[in-house]
Amino acid sequence: MALLGLCSALYAQTVSLNGGWKFSLGNAASPQKDFGAGTEYFNYLTKARSIHNEGPYCEKFDDSSWQEVSLPHDWVTTLPYAPEASHSHGYKTVGWKYPETSVGWYRRRITFSPEQEGRHFALRFDGIFRNANVWFNGIWMGNEPSGYAVQSYDITPYIDFDGENIICVRADATLEEGWFYEGAGIYRNVWLEETSPVHPTPGGIWTEWADGKLSVHVEWAHGQAGEARFRLLDAAGNAVASSQEPVLTLSAPHLWDVEDPYLYTLETRIGEDVYRTPVGIRTAEFNARDGFLLNGRKLILKGVNLHQDHAGVGSGMPDELIEWRVRRMQELGVNAIRCSHNPASPALLDICDRLGVLIIDENRLMGINDHHKRELENMVRWGRQHPCVVLWSLGNEEWGLENDVRGIKIAREMREYVHGLDPTRQTTIANAGGATLIEGLEVHGYNYIIQNDVQGRHARHPEWPIFGSEETSGCGTRGIYFPEEGRMPAINRTHEYENVIERGWKFYHGNAWTGGVFWWTGLDYRGEPNPLQYPATISEFGLLDYCGFWKDEAWYIKAWWTEEPVLHVFPHWNLAGHEGETIDLWVYSNCDEVRLTVNGKSLGKKKMPADGHLSWKAAYKPGKVVAEGYKSGKRILREVVETTGPAVKLEASAQTIGTLAVVTVKVLDAKGRVVPDACLPVKLSVEGEGRILGAGNGDPAYLGPETPADGHNMEMPAFNGLLQVLVQKNGTDVRLRCSGERCPPVYFSIN
Repeated sequence: MALLGLCSALYAQTVSLNGGWKFSLGNAASPQKDFGAGTEYFNYLTKARSIHNEGPYCEKFDDSSWQEVSLPHDWVTTLPYAPEASHSHGYKTVGWKYPETSVGWYRRRITFSPEQEGRHFALRFDGIFRNANVWFNGIWMGNEPSGYAVQSYDITPYIDFDGENIICVRADATLEEGWFYEGAGIYRNVWLEETSPVHPTPGGIWTEWADGKLSVHVEWAHGQAGEARFRLLDAAGNAVASSQEPVLTLSAPHLWDVEDPYLYTLETRIGEDVYRTPVGIRTAEFNARDGFLLNGRKLILKGVNLHQDHAGVGSGMPDELIEWRVRRMQELGVNAIRCSHNPASPALLDICDRLGVLIIDENRLMGINDHHKRELENMVRWGRQHPCVVLWSLGNEEWGLENDVRGIKIAREMREYVHGLDPTRQTTIANAGGATLIEGLEVHGYNYIIQNDVQGRHARHPEWPIFGSEETSGCGTRGIYFPEEGRMPAINRTHEYENVIERGWKFYHGNAWTGGVFWWTGLDYRGEPNPLQYPATISEFGLLDYCGFWKDEAWYIKAWWTEEPVLHVFPHWNLAGHEGETIDLWVYSNCDEVRLTVNGKSLGKKKMPADGHLSWKAAYKPGKVVAEGYKSGKRILREVVETTGPAVKLEASAQTIGTLAVVTVKVLDAKGRVVPDACLPVKLSVEGEGRILGAGNGDPAYLGPETPADGHNMEMPAFNGLLQVLVQKNGTDVRLRCSGERCPPVYFSIN
């Protein structure tokens, strides 16, 4: 099966509209309290543009008292928690119980020049959560109920080229769309796209690769471009193929791959407009014998499931943070991401195209009526352009359909509908354990071998392509080894029968007919903190915590998913209150053998089992644990874990992508060692041309604020010795000041 994808087309003029917005909460229960919106005699549904209207969508509305915000924006991050709030959404006070905080209004002014008249203009919203109404100059543009759909509105006829124009958005998060934290607001990018009247439709450029020919599909708006010309440029900008027809002949192309994500540029010229679209050429296929093939070679999918929220900013992640998270996954050896459980943002797809990470793009809600098909088409149209997308997931764990013949019918009709939009990729559904729905699938994704008899189904249906769409990581709270309220030790260490992360990897690694596995999850996410309740607000099964700090199991994955030598011993040795108790000391490593020494006493050397771990027992006493890793009889690694002194100082470092600095603050003892059980309150302030977007500590039971009231000053405890601060740079002179009890201030310059 020939497969090929394209990155999002770059229009003749595409301008970011992420800055300059005004925001205010509305009211979901009372139209009168909701700025009187829709209560006028001639409301916005009655007349296209009534001069008597007074709501926020009107040009004359006074928004001077509204808050200034930049996008992406998630207003739920500023809301408090409550034990009676939605468990699945992390106990944030949003939803039907809280009408005063479940509607948000946005307004933005925009101007055009008279010289632009005659051009075509569209507003594109990459995602608004949820049930969004959009107005332009008081005229209702439309409604999008889904919080995950890309929305594009033609505003050309409504523009005032001589005056000011008003964009207005109302988002209503009263109802949940998923059973996980979703935030609220314009949480993805917004764009103004300028083109000629005849132009490609949004999401309307895609290609197929077969027999040395690149076929370009272009769906035109407002007519047919009879004089379109096409060129394919290599990474250096050199033309390697050109044609006046949408077919380009290319011999021996440079293939896009996870190890070499090579991108060409497709240049489409229509009159004076030039559209440049990154292009990745590759083949991808799931089959029953080899599992998954990329460019004809077997590739084990080493994947994670990822939700779309992060500490400090919720679902309103800037593109740079999304990239930081993907790169964090790659450090573990991850080569694939399953979007759980909604379509990927255009930004994520662009980033994964560029970094070489495969994507399973997932539809939010199964069904075959017009609404369901429209949402399904939206996902496919915006995803089929991308080489990173290798599989369409039509749904996830639809228990009401999995053992019902109607499920087969729905799945088959959805599958054929997708193939009409994109005949190059296969489809799947993540199966929770049912036995009927899966008969209508092309590729069989199984959520947990403990719920699905994967081995038996393969024996009965050897023609079925199979992969593990979810498998439990068995993780718990970073740095927690004994139960606490709102926190839990890793299930891997407390499970009665077996290490569950090893069980999953050994199964999929040991059966060559599977395509690989996706862990639940790559990072912690807010919401469904099962099996815990309030005050736990975060799911704790990420390989990394909510900030992206590593848990112990991350080292297990890195050990067996990369070639880099790994040696990690745990727990830490600050176990006050457990003196004299017998402690299980574990080692994750890919060394041949490991020797462990506790407080000067050697516990011996053990051989590391394939895809496994090692363990020793020792009575806890403050001191030192030393692990030594051997390869071919030679010691290559040594890790020391010591009982530390009290916290006396702070240290800050940053990883910077674009204008975003991801700052890590560490709590240290007098010898410069991280204090792994320190929960020290830290005061944060930004000086200079920058602002704090938010902060996080990875603590699933933290109920305090995660954003600064003024954008510059806040306080948050470091949890188990670590704290993360997200700083937006608006210039070159930015400093972060950190201070804590018994710790002198630290000034960190962000370059």
